[in-house]
Amino acid sequence: MSKDFSHVIVGAGVVGLAIGARLSALHGSRVLLIEKYASPGTQTSARNSEVIHAGLYYPPTSLKSKLCIRGKQLLYETCAANSIDFKNCGKLVVAQTALEESKLNDLLIQTRDLGVPTSMVSLSQLKNIEPNVHAIAALESPSTGIVSAHGLMDFLQGRIADANADIALGTTVTKVEKESDGFRVHAETSDNETIDISTTFLINAAGHGAPSVSNSLLPPDRHVKQYYAKGNYYSYSGPAPTKRLIYPVPSGHAGLGTHLTLDLGGQAKFGPDVEWVDSDQDFALHNDPQHLKETLKEINRYLPQVQLNQLHPSYAGIRPKLVPAGAGFQDFIIQQEQGFPGFVNLLGIESPGLTSSLAIAEYVEALLG
Repeated sequence: MSKDFSHVIVGAGVVGLAIGARLSALHGSRVLLIEKYASPGTQTSARNSEVIHAGLYYPPTSLKSKLCIRGKQLLYETCAANSIDFKNCGKLVVAQTALEESKLNDLLIQTRDLGVPTSMVSLSQLKNIEPNVHAIAALESPSTGIVSAHGLMDFLQGRIADANADIALGTTVTKVEKESDGFRVHAETSDNETIDISTTFLINAAGHGAPSVSNSLLPPDRHVKQYYAKGNYYSYSGPAPTKRLIYPVPSGHAGLGTHLTLDLGGQAKFGPDVEWVDSDQDFALHNDPQHLKETLKEINRYLPQVQLNQLHPSYAGIRPKLVPAGAGFQDFIIQQEQGFPGFVNLLGIESPGLTSSLAIAEYVEALLG
């Protein structure tokens, strides 16, 4: 029986858009993206550090490692070829204790094995290249950069439009059913109109909504629970104190520590921290003076000259986590689900999701054969 679409992608954040752009370029494809919100990419894709990650931190055999490193390459190439704003500014990971210095050395060894360029920076070099930074040791990552997430998403939307694929905005998937030769997707628009469509292939790239879509289709023993790790960002008043991104040595797997990043206009910002919350819509900014003081304490470990009155709550993002606080590393889940051929499930797509987006699209296409 003929299907309405060859591919339906749930979610039009940067990952869904990347998948949509790639699959809609296939000969004979009929692609539909379904996006819950009124515009694409307004959630995790728009509320992050906009960093092109080098691939320093993740276990070497993990999808996060492989797709970050491949995605970085694709992202730099795509941005350069299509006038998408980016900057290969580099970053320093800085240690303040002997234990942190030991972790830096471990990172150096791991990145060499992965083929990711890094080098230790002597204290005299550090004083020369970033005189405001305090550290007892520093690791340089020259392939780290920054990108306009909105510019990238605009480009991907253009590719999707050029291929005559469709994006249904303000539309929520309410139920998914397996059919003998594909899937039936039920959805509801913001005007309360119900939609019922059929597709040969179904890709779940719904971000925070991905567990709900997955749980609608898979049996109860394969259901997943979502956890929410909020990250608060702070703008900085005054000239940027560094030319590069500055990261502390990570203390755990929920985040990479409150770091300094730069935007494409050269302004500095700090964040994100980690705050576990109960909702994927808890974007309320922290105006608690004590919280701000704790944030400043973390920043002052590597930039002692930053003052409290120079930090201003700016925005927050929510990381879609598959494990609760303290549970350790969790890899991306990107797989064709057993017993559901043609259904590709993407779960826990947090950082480095932006960096990995084009590689994830490549990976999904390969999974579908």
